[in-house]
Amino acid sequence: MADHAERHEGLAWVRGAAVSREWNGIRYKHGLSANSVGSKQLSLNVAVVPPGAVAYAHIHVGFEVMLYILEGHVRHEYGPGLRHTVDHQAGDFIFIEPGVPHEVLNLSPTDPVVAVVARSSASEWDEIIEYPSVRRPSDPD
Repeated sequence: MADHAERHEGLAWVRGAAVSREWNGIRYKHGLSANSVGSKQLSLNVAVVPPGAVAYAHIHVGFEVMLYILEGHVRHEYGPGLRHTVDHQAGDFIFIEPGVPHEVLNLSPTDPVVAVVARSSASEWDEIIEYPSVRRPSDPD
């Protein structure tokens, strides 16, 4: 387990979490997971999407995700071909089923999107696969 978590008598916690990793345009704070507290079935952290950033299209394989938007305005383009669009703001809850392609866009050029993210898996790096997107930069070969 990570050394940033504290544990006593069956209770574990992480205080004042700082950014622990960046992935696909999102900054994640240290959170609760198998890695940090030894959880078996859940993980929870805070994600920050910087102003104007995009978390390129991807699919979560085999786990559910729930989000609560604390700050900002975000757009999800989702479904086959990313044909559907829905905008969310602070106070909204979002549920993403396993296998649903989605791309996340911060709609503000000046303010971050901050969200609490819960997963039905204890892993911080579940199987997440890329999905085609016109916004994704090309790999230079």
